[in-house]
Amino acid sequence: MDMLSHRLMLHYLANLGEASGDFGASPHSEHAPESAELLHLTRNDWMPNNSEHPVRVYRQVLKGLPGAAGTQQLFKAHGWPAQWVDGIFDYHHYHSNAHEVLGVIQGHARVMVGGPGGQELNVQAGDVLVLPAGTGHCNVGSSDDFLVVGGYPHGQEPDLCRAAPTAEQQRAIEQTPYPCSDPVLG
Repeated sequence: MDMLSHRLMLHYLANLGEASGDFGASPHSEHAPESAELLHLTRNDWMPNNSEHPVRVYRQVLKGLPGAAGTQQLFKAHGWPAQWVDGIFDYHHYHSNAHEVLGVIQGHARVMVGGPGGQELNVQAGDVLVLPAGTGHCNVGSSDDFLVVGGYPHGQEPDLCRAAPTAEQQRAIEQTPYPCSDPVLG
């Protein structure tokens, strides 16, 4: 299928989803951009990060969705089912065996990616972070009402790592399959 036909099909599906009240099921609804900010991270001291897959930052893509339920539905429709609604830990950590999507549904925060001394991102309600396995992240300050929907690709159950990866964890980072679908764009 050529790119134009693909886009026309996605536009048709977007309109069909909106007409049926299926919020966020379309990868190219008015809430989804064509691209994301990409952050290419490499190992940072003890934090492994993921040099093969960049962190993706989508700005204001959740605006207009009905809160946590709309964000959960969007992620589920794209193969990244939500598993929790909460804040982000205030200590540096990563997941060696799962990629993670974080959808900010309320408030704002400063999130450091890449480990101590990494890159600080200002995120607010409507933003989405997609973190490849091994990517360090930490909440370094947030509003009292900061709330996130977190999810992982089908079949991936995250561990929680707070130290340099063992050889086994490094292999897991390198071998964790990256999904064909994007949690925002599909």
